[in-house]
Amino acid sequence: MNKRLPYTIFAAAVLAGIALAPYARAQDGTTPMHHGRPGGSSIPATGLAPAPRPAPAPARTSAAAQDKKTSAGEAFFIVASVDQSKSQFLLKRPTEVTLLVKVDANTKYVDDAGQPMKTMDFRAGDTIWLTSTGGGDEPTAVRIRKGQMTVAELHRSYLDYPEIN
Repeated sequence: MNKRLPYTIFAAAVLAGIALAPYARAQDGTTPMHHGRPGGSSIPATGLAPAPRPAPAPARTSAAAQDKKTSAGEAFFIVASVDQSKSQFLLKRPTEVTLLVKVDANTKYVDDAGQPMKTMDFRAGDTIWLTSTGGGDEPTAVRIRKGQMTVAELHRSYLDYPEIN
């Protein structure tokens, strides 16, 4: 028996595997890729573009997460804009979801100390606590309190872990 025969059989098997690699499919159904040099782009072994993968589903936020309120019924917002001519505030939640709120003659405006304020005292970027009625698409502000959110309140309302001390 020839001493080189096992090596010849091994070499033939390796070459056959290389030759058939473009036709093989991975277990997840994707086309195998030749990665080439480090940092290079991946090219499908078959020469065809890989099928596009579906985009991951967007994160879903529940209505409960959007309607977090304090025990006093206040919800935290950032003022995006104030339209005095239309009597509206465009508010933004920390989650970037916006809400258009109507204001009327009965809306009370106060600062952190409870001192009265006026509509013109609010600017884009101000942080407020809102109490409203009429929910749905057209809520009306009952009370707008200018004030900051504490770190503890932020953790209670929007984060899934307690405040780190």
